[in-house]
Amino acid sequence: MPRVRMIEEREDTSPSQVEAFDHIAASRGGQMIRPFAAMIHRPEIARAAADLGAVIRFHSTLSDHDRELAICTTAVERDCAFEWDSHAPIARSAGVTEATLESIRVGSTVEDGDDAVFVEFARELCRSGKVGDAVFEQTRTRLGEEGTVELAAIVGYYTMLAVFMNACEAC
Repeated sequence: MPRVRMIEEREDTSPSQVEAFDHIAASRGGQMIRPFAAMIHRPEIARAAADLGAVIRFHSTLSDHDRELAICTTAVERDCAFEWDSHAPIARSAGVTEATLESIRVGSTVEDGDDAVFVEFARELCRSGKVGDAVFEQTRTRLGEEGTVELAAIVGYYTMLAVFMNACEAC
């Protein structure tokens, strides 16, 4: 049971929440989805988070495959079942193999070399708050600086969502 009331319907909003609710729902197919249904208690934060999420999810310079690797890894590292359950199917559709997803889920070594670099980048960032030089350089070699910056932002964004949802028990 969530620790905060989930506001999933427009008629449940306060006057200060209406504009943010409409904005977020419009950007997500007309629905208010988690975590925004909890975050809407602070409309300005919910709107800003949703806008950043839209950039990351729908205007990424990374392939869907690479983005979803980072999201799924972050979900596991931050123990957020909601994000894992939401993004593992998207990752499969983007071509992430079952073997890679299982390795991410259980925390074992990812065998696919290309996938391993992105998973290790996300794991290091989640576990220590930094990325070692070797993994950073491997990532920059594959993605360039723009892609590496975006990968770090993805991990940061989904970390924020996961810790928010875990705090509110909204998973």
